[in-house]
Amino acid sequence: MTGRALADYGRLLEVLDVEGDLLASSAGGADPALAVPNAPGMTLGGTVRHVGSVYRMVVAWVRAGGHQPTRWQRAPEDGQTLEDYLRTGHRALVEQLAEHDPEEACSTWWPLHQAYGFWYRRMAHESTIHRIDVQQAAAGMTVGAISEDVALDGVDEILSLWFTHRLGVLGVANSWRGQVAVVAGGQQWIASMSAGGTSAWRAGEDEIEGVDASVTSDPTGMFLWLWGRRPIRAVTPAGDRAGIAQLWHLLRLATH
Repeated sequence: MTGRALADYGRLLEVLDVEGDLLASSAGGADPALAVPNAPGMTLGGTVRHVGSVYRMVVAWVRAGGHQPTRWQRAPEDGQTLEDYLRTGHRALVEQLAEHDPEEACSTWWPLHQAYGFWYRRMAHESTIHRIDVQQAAAGMTVGAISEDVALDGVDEILSLWFTHRLGVLGVANSWRGQVAVVAGGQQWIASMSAGGTSAWRAGEDEIEGVDASVTSDPTGMFLWLWGRRPIRAVTPAGDRAGIAQLWHLLRLATH
């Protein structure tokens, strides 16, 4: 699988802009101690601090011109609210990325995609999944929708970046060997697991006929399921349930 996004990069920068602002608005005035559903150990406040820190880390990374940073503001300053901490980091990131074409070379943590577009995409999905977290944690708040094109690109990103690359970096061994098709919104992917590691790729309908198992959902449902924000039984399964469970558990290792 290549590093190219399914969605247009200009669209992804817009998503980052909108989702980061919505995340901050959703967190404003909410109890930071509230637990995030379907994300054990996460709280609303911890989520906001995490995202605000990641925003600043990325700004420091791209400004360093290729060197992964070791120092940046990781928490609000004295007297600074969580919402303001998030907003100032978000605005700095959007402005920094908007100054560069997505095809312009830029250091990242994925060898397949060394360009600013990587950060457009990664931060768009980081903001989207954690906006969902904050809205689900805040009592009585309506959880906003995810556009189908964004959700499908998010499915593609988690399978390529996290399932394929991140698990490879971690050197995770597999207890089940085979292939699971991931089907959503007219798109198909194959997630392969073997003793040698994990990999995933976009597939045609004819390619998924011989797989060991499959999971099917609408695009938003699949995006949330792959990120662990929906229960393991929240997709339509077929075939070897052990393979589906292995896919699920490997993704929990990759994304935590």
